Amino acid sequence: MDNRQRQRHRQELQRQQHQRRRRRRRRQQAYRARILVGLMLLAIVLIAGIGINTAAKKSAERKAQKEQELREQEQAAAEAEKKKKETEEEAKKQEEARKQEEKPFTLADLDNPEGFDTRPTEHGIALQNTQIDINGLDTTGLDWGQGGDKDQWNRPAGCLQYQEKYGKYNAYFIKDEPEKKVIYLTIDEGYEYGCSPRILDTLKEKKVPAVFFVTKSFADQNNDLVQRMIDEGHEVGNHSVTHPAGGLYSQTVEEQTNEVTGLHDYIKNQFGYEMHLFRYPAGKFNEQSLALLNNLNYKTVFWSFAYLDYDVENQPDPAESLQKMIDCLHPGALYLLHAESETNTQVLGDFIDQARAQGYEFKLFQ
Repeated sequence: MDNRQRQRHRQELQRQQHQRRRRRRRRQQAYRARILVGLMLLAIVLIAGIGINTAAKKSAERKAQKEQELREQEQAAAEAEKKKKETEEEAKKQEEARKQEEKPFTLADLDNPEGFDTRPTEHGIALQNTQIDINGLDTTGLDWGQGGDKDQWNRPAGCLQYQEKYGKYNAYFIKDEPEKKVIYLTIDEGYEYGCSPRILDTLKEKKVPAVFFVTKSFADQNNDLVQRMIDEGHEVGNHSVTHPAGGLYSQTVEEQTNEVTGLHDYIKNQFGYEMHLFRYPAGKFNEQSLALLNNLNYKTVFWSFAYLDYDVENQPDPAESLQKMIDCLHPGALYLLHAESETNTQVLGDFIDQARAQGYEFKLFQ
């Protein structure tokens, strides 16, 4: 082989080597390009996945937050509605209570008259009695006193007789309930001698209710005592405007009416209190007057026990008086005591204790 052939041969070999290198570089470049594209695609997928997950997470969080806010709003609305209803119900109850306080009790309000014993009396009781024609009724004057004859339960016979005769006029001389050892305490107030506050103190200490029958002059001069009687759960009864010495029956029907309504209106205007119990001055009455009191929507309360306790200058012996009060105990008793009596003031607490020791209980006459 000559030189030219060898040279051509070398050139051919060089050309072939160059071509092989070019092809190898191209393959390498293509490989690297594919790897780069794959990496780019992988990065895109990863980035997209992260974005999707982040977006989904944020979306879920927003949804959960909205749901929580909605629940909280619903809960707040429910609580507000509940509070509104409770407020409305409380306001309704207060309004009903206010109306009940403003409305005087009537007999129709009570399912059981025994409920009178524990019924609050801040505003009194307004009766609605069946009206009676007073024309032609007996006008003969009667002076009440319980008498000395007793039945097997130690009850004054005169009280039982008069109760049977005049009970139809809402008059009470005794509570006809021999099976019940109950005492109804009533106290007449004409003039104040300093005893009434002490009597009220004793009743409060012993937890005993009473009916205080007041005149207009007493109520006018002792507003604080009358208010205390009402505040401490006692009944305030009508004892007439002037306490006429000749008895109510000595007056005309119009004058008798004024004696009753004059004090009734005064107590109602001054204290916002409805009276419904009346006691005749000196126990003087007649049949026509009883019917008149019924028509004025009153019950008339006499007594089944009383004694000479009202003379402030000649007070009975405390020990003898206490024994007399105990000896006369009887079921359904209406005890009359005068508040101006120093003796009564002294022995009242002992009387209550000894009566209770014999099984008696004290209830409020209404």
